[in-house]
Amino acid sequence: MNVTSTPEQLGISKDRLARIKTWMQGYIDTGKLPGATTLVARHGKVVFCETVGYGDLEKKTPLAQDSILRFYSMTKPITAVAVMMLYEQGLFQLDDPLSAFIPAFTDMEVYRSGPVDNPVTEPATRPITIQHLMTHTSGLTYGMENEGGVPELYIKHHTDFNAGDGPLAAVVDRLADLPLEFQPGSRWEYSVAFDVLGRLVEVVSGKSLDTYLKENIFEPLGMNDTGFLVPESKLERFVSLYQCTPEYSLSLLESAENSPLTGDVQTLSGGGGLVSTLEDYFYFTEMLRRKGALNGRRLLGRKSVELMTCNHMPGDLADMGQPTFCETTYEGIGFGLGMSVMIDPAKAKILGTPGEFAWGGYASTAFWVDPVEDLTVIFLTQLIPSGAYPIRRELRVLTYQALVD
Repeated sequence: MNVTSTPEQLGISKDRLARIKTWMQGYIDTGKLPGATTLVARHGKVVFCETVGYGDLEKKTPLAQDSILRFYSMTKPITAVAVMMLYEQGLFQLDDPLSAFIPAFTDMEVYRSGPVDNPVTEPATRPITIQHLMTHTSGLTYGMENEGGVPELYIKHHTDFNAGDGPLAAVVDRLADLPLEFQPGSRWEYSVAFDVLGRLVEVVSGKSLDTYLKENIFEPLGMNDTGFLVPESKLERFVSLYQCTPEYSLSLLESAENSPLTGDVQTLSGGGGLVSTLEDYFYFTEMLRRKGALNGRRLLGRKSVELMTCNHMPGDLADMGQPTFCETTYEGIGFGLGMSVMIDPAKAKILGTPGEFAWGGYASTAFWVDPVEDLTVIFLTQLIPSGAYPIRRELRVLTYQALVD
């Protein structure tokens, strides 16, 4: 994407912004990242957009601003918008029980102890609500990278909603047969909740998740390169995925050609299945920054976006049993409907503004929008796990230190 405004015209130092490119290049030169892109915009105008490194290290293919990447959990805010669009039609309330729409979640059990083949459980004391799902307080979890009886069951029954786990409805039904990790509403835990919400979108709208997102979000916003798979015509723009080794070097995990996202994607994951581009996701964040509308197309009302981006927790996420996540402290950070919300920068020990909202993805991607400073930042790379390096925290400092007005 092209820089559309001089930084100084918008209260940002160009020289200080240049530190971001130096920082990115340092990660490339030391072999910690394959490639990286950072976009900074203020008042909707791009003041910094730089790309360094490679989309494919083995082929020496440069990472480009129109490269197609795996956005993983940055899918979740998009699914949240889809849910809120249906909510605005009066089709459900946020405190409605999930079982009213997906009966398989009636009378859930909560894991207490014992082996996964014969666990000891207790009845859930309250039903899972749609708000529980939107705020990761439902009792659901993830199997990958977690320990314990319930994560083991997720792995055994293929309920992490990977591309080949089966049709969305079938995976959700398998999930509903498993016990919850904790009582709904009692704590915050990152989970497959947004995959279940993707199924809710299908049930309420009567359309498949990919069709609903395309017709109601992607096409209206001009997100032409966003979807659940990469067609052959765009394969040359799809990049490879790398992982951080124990020696903190890069190892190829998945080439573009060998990715399941280029073939028959069985599972439409509303929690982590989308591929996209820098430009496409900037359109999405611009819609949120503008309180629900972009280029004459309104997806959500202003009050709905304000509800999504306020804190729905009784305190911060540390109070809800999640003191850290990836490389980020969750003291001073709350959670809205599908994304985190800054409550107290001093408590979070990081530069920022109360009210800014953000989220990231498994391959170390991230975005945040600061309504007070009218600032948007998007960072893209393809490295897992996302907590390998303190990328998000470092970029926050590098961005905010450049503000001079």
